Amino acid sequence: MLSFEDEGKMNGIAGLALKPQSAFVPAAGPTQERFAAGNAFRRITVDDKRIINSRADVNQLVPFKYKWAWDKYLSACANHWMPQEINMSRDIALWKDPNGLTADERRVVTRNLGFFVTADSLAANNIVLGTYRHITAPECRQYLLRQAFEEAIHTHAYQYIVESLDLDEGEVFNAYNEITSIRDKDEFLIPFIDTLTDPGFRTGTPESDQALLRSLIVFSCLMEGLFFYVGFVQILSLGRQNKMTGSAEQYMYILRDESMHCNFGIDLVNQIKLENPHLWTPRFREELHDLFRRAVDLEYRYAEDTMPRGVLGLNAPMFKEYLRFIANRRCQQIGLDTLYPGASNPFPWMSEMIDLKKERNFFETRVIEYQTGGALNWD
Repeated sequence: MLSFEDEGKMNGIAGLALKPQSAFVPAAGPTQERFAAGNAFRRITVDDKRIINSRADVNQLVPFKYKWAWDKYLSACANHWMPQEINMSRDIALWKDPNGLTADERRVVTRNLGFFVTADSLAANNIVLGTYRHITAPECRQYLLRQAFEEAIHTHAYQYIVESLDLDEGEVFNAYNEITSIRDKDEFLIPFIDTLTDPGFRTGTPESDQALLRSLIVFSCLMEGLFFYVGFVQILSLGRQNKMTGSAEQYMYILRDESMHCNFGIDLVNQIKLENPHLWTPRFREELHDLFRRAVDLEYRYAEDTMPRGVLGLNAPMFKEYLRFIANRRCQQIGLDTLYPGASNPFPWMSEMIDLKKERNFFETRVIEYQTGGALNWD
């Protein structure tokens, strides 16, 4: 009988073993010499792994090199939730009551849903059809698969809200084609999706690696880390005033997921920078600063559109300060100089909402513990 040690010394079985040159691993990479002829089937080591342009077998999860990615995957799994767990009866009654919400409050809700119902689908497409293909660290791919599933849950949640409130589905789901402030944000994002989903795109040159890094920064820092925050503040503010509490509960869970997505993306960006310092040029950093400025401007225009008058104790100018504060934070997290000196956070309560350790029933809906399976407690 063959032992595992004996099998490890055998040549790979034709048709079964995946060679590093297969389509499952992007071509090129600095460790190519490690996999010279006759050595293609040896066991991989931590040193073989890289976030991009690795020649190691992407199907072998261990040995772990990026333990932070695996830990984030485990945390995400522990924080699983589903939209139907949340009671929408109070939202439905309030929405149907002609005097339940003001016209401005209703505009906030419908404009929010108009952006979010398709935003998470765009994010999922970017992961599944683009990012996943170019990341060569299995631990990171594992998290990306979980993230893609969570984007599907978020789209489900928005659909659940739309259905519960009996909104015009065509109007809400097509808002990203009909509402200028929503369309402008999506048009800003589309080129970066197109870059990674282009079948001909390959990493392995400074130019293509920078294109990948640029797209990762746009999605982690600007889409999930900036474009979502006006909507989060608005709906969670409704919840804090005991309005639309079921919707607010779902937005709270989505905020927590998206915060983790953002942090994972930032860790991914910083690891790529660490492994490829030649990509972080002064010119590249200035390009990023320009993108950050454009994103802040687009999200502020969206805030003005969703809230043309003060409502919920909020107004559009408050969001200008908040967006500048967030942009500074994202810049710092990836090693860029801040853009808006002195910007402060007008919504400190948002930090409590993001904290994954505070598993409380903020809006008195059905779910008490934000955990899976037998760990759930119910009213």
